[in-house]
Amino acid sequence: MSVDRVLSDPVDDARRDIEPVMDVGILAPGYRLPGAMRLGHVWLQVSNLNQSLTYYESVLGLGVIERDDVSAMLGTIDGNTPLVRLTEQKGAKPMPQQGRLGLYHFAILLPDRPSLARFALHLAGIGARAGASDHLVSEALYLRDPDGLGIEVYADRPRSTWRAVDRQLAMATDPLDFEDLITTAGSERWQGMPAGTTMGHVHLHVGQLEDAATFYHAALGLDKMVWSYPSALFLAAGGYHHHLGLNTWAGPHAAKPTDADARLVEWRIILPSAEDVRGTVNSLRSGGHEVREDGMDYIATDPWDTPVRLAMA
Repeated sequence: MSVDRVLSDPVDDARRDIEPVMDVGILAPGYRLPGAMRLGHVWLQVSNLNQSLTYYESVLGLGVIERDDVSAMLGTIDGNTPLVRLTEQKGAKPMPQQGRLGLYHFAILLPDRPSLARFALHLAGIGARAGASDHLVSEALYLRDPDGLGIEVYADRPRSTWRAVDRQLAMATDPLDFEDLITTAGSERWQGMPAGTTMGHVHLHVGQLEDAATFYHAALGLDKMVWSYPSALFLAAGGYHHHLGLNTWAGPHAAKPTDADARLVEWRIILPSAEDVRGTVNSLRSGGHEVREDGMDYIATDPWDTPVRLAMA
């Protein structure tokens, strides 16, 4: 794949939290999402609200911000950051083992490594099963909710430690060093998702990576950060390792979710200004993609019917 444009602009210290610190990636070919964008909460459809609430509170440590008979918003324990909205659809079918198009996992970003260590000890203490990986840029734990929906909880390594190889950010799926991780936990116990926790990224099953890149890279305006990972593509704004992962691991015959399935209803991008929202909407429409208004927000749907909501901070 040719690298037509790369991230190479110098950055000053004041912008290092949202701008790249190395020459890495392929810029979106036209419009680019601003580096100050962030992800908002994900909206999930689940089969049993009470069952899911028990899991998300007791295992993940999310706090209920608001709820009614069929839905709930959960977030950090201080109530300031919504992370997951749950809506009940009685009898919704669980995610099959091989997956379906749409959600692979959503990823909750903890503010620091000690928080991840305390979360790991919490999971061990309650006997919760979790996968684990060292991705070089981050360390991660993986879980599935009662409906089989994928969840990642992770902490980033400092950007100064990230490395690039042939313009791609070096990422891997290596074993996590639990012994080293838990040495950072200190004496404090896990009390739930702490202040400073955010939605770090969303990872989707798609049908084809080329069509996915046309939508998310060329039209939505995310930069490519890693494009040689087997059957996957990782994109971001502002030099982050990825705000969005895409893969074809569900296989060529994977089905789209229906209203009768446990699923990702939508994920959201929070943009810093109305001008940024307009720019993103115009870029998507110029690429031939339908974008509809929903109150103050806009919603675009990828080729596999996964909606992304565009909202202003």
